[in-house]
Amino acid sequence: MKTLLAWSVGPWEIVIILVVVLLLFGGKKIPELMEGLGKGVKSFKKGMNDVEKEIENVKKEDTKPEKKEE
Repeated sequence: MKTLLAWSVGPWEIVIILVVVLLLFGGKKIPELMEGLGKGVKSFKKGMNDVEKEIENVKKEDTKPEKKEE
C-alpha cells in the first residue's frame, strides 16, 4: 500500500513542478512548448483515427460475400 502512496501526486507537488518548469524554460518559451505539444497530440489522434478507419475497411472487405465466377 505504501508504493501507491509514494507515486501519488498531490496539489503541492504539481505547483512545485510548474514552478520548476517556469524557471527552466521561462515565461516566453512555455506557449511555444504547449503549441508544439498540442500539434503533436493532434497529429497522433489523426494517425490513430486513420488506423482505425483502415481496420474497419479491412473488416468490411472480409465480410463481403465473394461472387463465384462460372
